[in-house]
Amino acid sequence: MTMMNKTHAQVKKAAKAVLPAAGLALAALLASCAIAPTAQQVDEAAQQVLKSSFSEQGIAKMDRLMPDASNQACSEAAGKPLDEKLAKSIEEANLKTVKLPSDGKYLGNWAEGEKIAQNGRGLTWTDKPGEANGGSCYNCHQISKAELSFGSIGPSLYNYGKLRGVSNPASAESKPIVDYTWGKLWNAKAYNACSDMPRFGHASILDEQQIRDVMALLLDPNSPVNK
Repeated sequence: MTMMNKTHAQVKKAAKAVLPAAGLALAALLASCAIAPTAQQVDEAAQQVLKSSFSEQGIAKMDRLMPDASNQACSEAAGKPLDEKLAKSIEEANLKTVKLPSDGKYLGNWAEGEKIAQNGRGLTWTDKPGEANGGSCYNCHQISKAELSFGSIGPSLYNYGKLRGVSNPASAESKPIVDYTWGKLWNAKAYNACSDMPRFGHASILDEQQIRDVMALLLDPNSPVNK
């Protein structure tokens, strides 16, 4: 079971368990209002139910229910475009969190990067602290041509480096794409305020070496992605 599937199953199980409580909370809210409750009131009631119904287990802590300012702004937008100034401020704030590779090396081993892209495990309460997470990249993207099962939430990444003219990732000409790709993997909200892409480095989902390996998968001319 993938990381995303396990999370979805956990949420469904928890939701079934708290439906009676949610009904009571919302019923109380409706009964206390002379007019229909606002969307904000319903949201606050739902948040109270979630907070009272979840408990810490293993590495899954309560802080997962607390969005940071960037996620909160996008959640409140409810799928509508953010105000341009707000979106820019979110991107600027997240760009400041991007940490460049400590040794100056951006690319690792593309074969290891492929394993990370295929691996959807991690971040559940049954995982032990310190265990390596997967990136679950194929859940959202086409990457290698050999993989027939992939998601379409994100754009295809096949020929990612080739299409961008990266024949030598160490060259000065390639540096803008290399820097952008690293930043995108580290914190996608630095380039798209309400990006659905996990903030792999910022959220400590992948460590620095794992990000190097995924970088190699995308940019190494010898990677099957660029063949």
